Amino acid sequence: MKTWADFNIMLPPGSGIELTTTCPQCSGKRKNSKAKCLSINTEKGVWVCHHCDFRGTLKAGEESPGRKIYVRPVWTETPDRDVIVEWFRQRGILPATLVQEGVSQQEAYMPQLEDTVPCIAFPYRKRGEIVNVKYRALQQKAFRQVAGAEKVLYRQDHIAKEYVAIVEGEIDALSLVQAGIDSVVSVPDGAPPVNTKNYTAKFTYLDQDPDPFEGAEKIVLAVDNDAPGTVLRDELGRRLGMDRCWFVDWPKDCKDANDVLIRYGAEFLRLCIEQARPFPVVDVITVADLADEIMALAASGLPRGLSTGWAQLDEVFTIVPGQLTIITGIPSHGKSQFVDALAINMMQLHGWQFAICSPENYPTALHGVNLMEKWTNATVRSAPITEARMLHAHEIPAALAAMNASFVFIAPPDAMTIPAVLERATSLVKRRGVQGLILDPFNEFDHQRERGQTEAEYISNTLGEIRRWGRRWGVHVFLVAHPVKMQKDDQGNYPVPTPYDINGGAAWRNKSENCLTVWRDMNVTDGIVQIHTQKIRHRNLGVMPAMVELRFNRWTSRYE
Repeated sequence: MKTWADFNIMLPPGSGIELTTTCPQCSGKRKNSKAKCLSINTEKGVWVCHHCDFRGTLKAGEESPGRKIYVRPVWTETPDRDVIVEWFRQRGILPATLVQEGVSQQEAYMPQLEDTVPCIAFPYRKRGEIVNVKYRALQQKAFRQVAGAEKVLYRQDHIAKEYVAIVEGEIDALSLVQAGIDSVVSVPDGAPPVNTKNYTAKFTYLDQDPDPFEGAEKIVLAVDNDAPGTVLRDELGRRLGMDRCWFVDWPKDCKDANDVLIRYGAEFLRLCIEQARPFPVVDVITVADLADEIMALAASGLPRGLSTGWAQLDEVFTIVPGQLTIITGIPSHGKSQFVDALAINMMQLHGWQFAICSPENYPTALHGVNLMEKWTNATVRSAPITEARMLHAHEIPAALAAMNASFVFIAPPDAMTIPAVLERATSLVKRRGVQGLILDPFNEFDHQRERGQTEAEYISNTLGEIRRWGRRWGVHVFLVAHPVKMQKDDQGNYPVPTPYDINGGAAWRNKSENCLTVWRDMNVTDGIVQIHTQKIRHRNLGVMPAMVELRFNRWTSRYE
């Protein structure tokens, strides 16, 4: 087994099990080079830097960034609370609550301050074991958790099946405990900033097995009364299911649960939680539920959807969550390439995450290469210098890392039914926050009609199921479908298909919000592809019928 010196770690003078010292990786590069940011456990032979995340064990060596090995924090069994008692008393939280919850005052290194300072320590438990610790500096507003520890909910073990409240911070959670509400948890990282494109890292605590909210019948979202809190509330509602989520209206002069406790007392705080309102249920919405939204729309006008990434297409088609878009076209006209390119644009422009189930694109690794060419706007094949640049080997790791954070494949070894795909996609919404789902093409899935059910009835029911699923989870579904066999004209071209040319007829148009057709002239090789809008249900999101032209680059698989 190697020694500490093999990793340039210099143990401090004296002896002990839990030690702190400077980090050989980052201390020498910082202004406060003497800050003791490296924690060492000499008994277990492990170390971790709370500043640069340099970590490892004497037995296994330095850990690589991709390994998911959780650090277990060391916790003081007899914590000191004398200093923090008055701090919490001013916030309406009494010493008995601190003792009950194991909150203590400890010294901890804070990366933001580059120093070891007095902190409040909140233990995060999972199945009774402390798996993480949140430190809050007493004098300054600085926070950190144990580097490399598992991200879970604060007070996760207290989730009750009948009811649980979710708040935005440990102080708010303790406020509800002080008010007599035990089934309350806090998110570990607060709310995501309003303008953040991709806030997946803010919700990793939901990616647990088993799901901490599995079986919870009523979830009350009691987050902060501000713009980031609204983002957090809506995203938690989307991932956990709006049908079981309720939300709290705090008094106008209060931002959060602790404000209510301080200003109005424990009984009023408990009343606010008890009077939480359910999210509006789809198809059961009162005018009162919509009043604020209607007035805002009347004042500012109907908003456009998100950009597709092509200015010409944005004039006739934009995208919002929770819709079903049908994409059709003659085989080999570029339907799959177009929907993949559209997904890449949504990822790069808006931080969307996509799940892709594309049985035709097999093997999946080749599909991944095609997506990587789109992502990097480069090709892995030798191309004319005027057409595309070659993808350099040093670009691949960064591209793969970015793509891994943005999309995932649903790739079963055997045929899959639509309900089975939606079941897997639901898990991906909850765990990854997926906002887009691509099903390509419809005919490649396993379709099992009930006895006596016609094909048109089956298609209508299936499309209705897909649309309802997308609306419930706030996911835009892109469904690719081939038209029936069509006849060429005198020039050898097929006519532009419409939704009525797909097997099942009118259901494809009636059950979707948008219908697009991808078409190209097979007699020319200029790469021009036409995108036809056959249906746009909401007039503020696009124009129909309309047509725009894009140019397909066969080397990078991008549309320009």
